[in-house]
Amino acid sequence: MTRHPNVPRRLLATLTTFATALTLGLVATTATPTAEPARAATPAHGDGDVILNLFQWTWDAVAAECADVVGPAGFGYVQVSPPMEHIRGTQWWTSYQPVSYRIESKLGTRAEFANMVATCDAAGVGVIADAVVNHMAGAGQSGTGVAGTQFSDDSFAGTYGGQDFNDCRSNIADYTNRWEVQNCRLVALQDLRTGSDYVRGRLAAYLDDLVSLGVDGFRIDASKHVPASDLEAVKARMSNPNVFWVHEVIGAPGEPIQPSEYLGSGDSHEFNYARQLKHDFDGQIKNLRFIGDGKLQSGRAGVFVDNHDTERNGESMNYKWGAKYVLANTFLLSWPYGSPTVYSGYEFSNHDAGAPGATATTVPDATCGAGQWTCTQRWPEIRGMVGFHNAVAGTQVTNWWDDGGNLVTYGRGSRGHVVLNNTASAVQRSFQTSLPAGTYCDVVASSSCSVTRTVNGDGWFTASVPAYGALAIHVNARG
Repeated sequence: MTRHPNVPRRLLATLTTFATALTLGLVATTATPTAEPARAATPAHGDGDVILNLFQWTWDAVAAECADVVGPAGFGYVQVSPPMEHIRGTQWWTSYQPVSYRIESKLGTRAEFANMVATCDAAGVGVIADAVVNHMAGAGQSGTGVAGTQFSDDSFAGTYGGQDFNDCRSNIADYTNRWEVQNCRLVALQDLRTGSDYVRGRLAAYLDDLVSLGVDGFRIDASKHVPASDLEAVKARMSNPNVFWVHEVIGAPGEPIQPSEYLGSGDSHEFNYARQLKHDFDGQIKNLRFIGDGKLQSGRAGVFVDNHDTERNGESMNYKWGAKYVLANTFLLSWPYGSPTVYSGYEFSNHDAGAPGATATTVPDATCGAGQWTCTQRWPEIRGMVGFHNAVAGTQVTNWWDDGGNLVTYGRGSRGHVVLNNTASAVQRSFQTSLPAGTYCDVVASSSCSVTRTVNGDGWFTASVPAYGALAIHVNARG
C-alpha cells in the first residue's frame, strides 16, 4: 500500500502546547481542507506496515510488549483501545462510551500513555489509537467517569450539553434508512451532532491532542453512523489533515452506506475480507486466489482475520478455530491485498466480559503464557509471517497452484513462497517456486530455523506439510 509521511517528531513539542489548548477549548480551529486527496495506508515506520491490535492492553503492558516483542518481530504499528475517559464498568464495551476527552482511562493515565507512545517509537513501532467520535455514553446513564468527570443524559461536564446531540432520540431500527443510521442512536448511545461546528472542533482538538503525544494515526470507530462529509470536515480541522485514518464501516449487501463513501478522509476496513476468510476456510481455500474481487481497492483497504466485534458476533473466525485460525493469519500476512492487522485479545465465553481481572476502573497488565490473553503476536507462526510479509513487500503472486480444494501454494516473486494445507491429512509433494537455489528456514514451522527447505537450481523443493498446517520460506531467512 502507498505510504505517506506523518507529523515529523521535531514538531511534536510545538504541537503539544497548541493541541492541549484546543482540547481545553481555549483556541478556535480554522484549518481549511488540504487540496491533496486523502492518502492511503499506513506511513512508513520501523520495519514494516503490519498493525498489531492489542485489544484492552494497558499502556504499560503495550510499552513493554513494543520493546520486547512487537518491535523485534517487525510489526510497524500497534493499535490501542480508546484512550479517553469513559464510563465505569468491567465490560470491554465501557471503553467505547466516552464521558470526556481526558486521556485517563481504565487502561492507564495520560503520563503512562505518553510513555507508551515514546517507548514504542524507540522500538520502531508507531501507535494507532481507536477513536470514538460518533457518540458519548449511553442515554439515561449518569454518574462519574473513571477519572471523576460528572455526566448525565444530556450533560458531559466541560465537554457537551443537550444541544450537541442529534434530535433523534430513538435507537436505530432500520439499517436501510441512511438518515436513521446516521442521526439516531446506536444501541442507546448519545449520538453527537457532528454537523455542528462546535462538535467538529472538539473532536479535532481531541485527535490533535493525541497526535501531540506522538500518535501516528487513528481507527475511526463507528464511521458508518457519521455522514462521510462530517468526518471530512473534522479531519480538515486537524493541525495535520493528512494524518492516517482507517474507518470502521461495516458494509452489508442492500444497505445504502458502504465503505467506499469514506475514502475522502482515510482508508476503510474491508469486512467482506474477514467474512470470505471464514467462508473459505470452512469450505475450500482455492477461492482465496480471488479474495480481492469486488472489494475495495487494495491500496485503500484495511484487512484482518478478526477484530473485537467480529470475534464475538460470529461474523469472522476467531482464536477458537485453532489451527485454521493460524492458517488464516498466515494467508493474511502473505497475500498482497490490503493493509493487514493482526488481532490479539483474550479468551472469552461471555461476550460482554472485560479483560481478565478487570474492575470497574482498572485493567491488570496483560500476561502471556499462563493467562487468558491470546498473545497472538508471540506465536512463532505469526512472528515468522510478519517477517515474511516485510521480506516480500512490493512483489506480485507467482506460481499459484491448487488441488481444486484445500491445498494451495503460491510465491511472491523471487522473494518468498507459501503452502497452505487446509485438510485433515499431511501432504507430501514437490512445489515449484521462483526462488533462487538454496536452503531456507521454514518460518512457520520454527522460529529458530530448526526446520529448513532446500530449493534446487530449477526452483523446486519437496516437503511434507502437516494437516491444517502451512509452510513459508523467504530470502531474508536462509538456513
